[in-house]
Amino acid sequence: MEYLIHIGILISIYSLLGISLNLILGYTGLLSMTSAAFYGIGAYMTAILISAFGINFFLAMIISAFISGIVALIIGYTFSKFRGDYFALGSFGFNIITVSIFVNWISVTGGALGISGIDRPELFGFTFSNNFNFLLLSFFILILVYFICRNIIKSSFGRILKAIREDEKAIEIFGYKTHYYKLAIFVIGGFIASLAGSLFASYITYINPISFGVNESIFILAIIILGGLSSNRGAIVGSIILIILPEALRFIGLPTEVAAQLRQIIYGFVLILLMLYRPQGLIGKYKI
Repeated sequence: MEYLIHIGILISIYSLLGISLNLILGYTGLLSMTSAAFYGIGAYMTAILISAFGINFFLAMIISAFISGIVALIIGYTFSKFRGDYFALGSFGFNIITVSIFVNWISVTGGALGISGIDRPELFGFTFSNNFNFLLLSFFILILVYFICRNIIKSSFGRILKAIREDEKAIEIFGYKTHYYKLAIFVIGGFIASLAGSLFASYITYINPISFGVNESIFILAIIILGGLSSNRGAIVGSIILIILPEALRFIGLPTEVAAQLRQIIYGFVLILLMLYRPQGLIGKYKI
């Protein structure tokens, strides 16, 4: 049972990350590779605020999300001059810089050793030390974020985001300053990714730079490509599949000597098949 609860918590965390990137890429068409960076900023800020300053988790999570939003505002404003592949390369570089800071700012981040002993959330004297309670907390935050994002997408703001994805130059002709809309959704995406980082840090109670590298951004990108672009439900479905599939392969009974390698081969083969026969994702509307 504990194992299933663990999987459920990871699904909730990665669903948040999937939704955050889907707002940026799926609805607005910005190929961003910054998800893991904001995920890491949220995790590290929460860990530092809890461990070094003794701040309550929920307050630390809110502060971390706002700091991530400010960083996203600065980075997004800088990247607003870029389009297409240049935006993707710039965001890729930001992810590398962020991880480098985590590794080298040893006095604050602990360097390669990371930060340990991060406390679990506590609210009015109730501690979420039990994994089942933590699952309920992470699931509640996911549902809250899901409905907020659904309202954003259904609003006039969301319709403009979709128009930017379809033809940015055409929408600019009607007088819309598209860079403001892209900047706003980039900040919102960074805010949500930070929430996932806060949950991850408090759940694992230990973080290090490896968890927030470029490979993590690629994994998050795979989640929304698999689940489907322009679908927050797709982001959740994609996270469920990509979290459960590698775990399910553990029970196939592969030879011990090559089990890990064969699981990766099967895992990759399944993804290739899905991309060949369903390039818009399982419940998505657009191809990347």
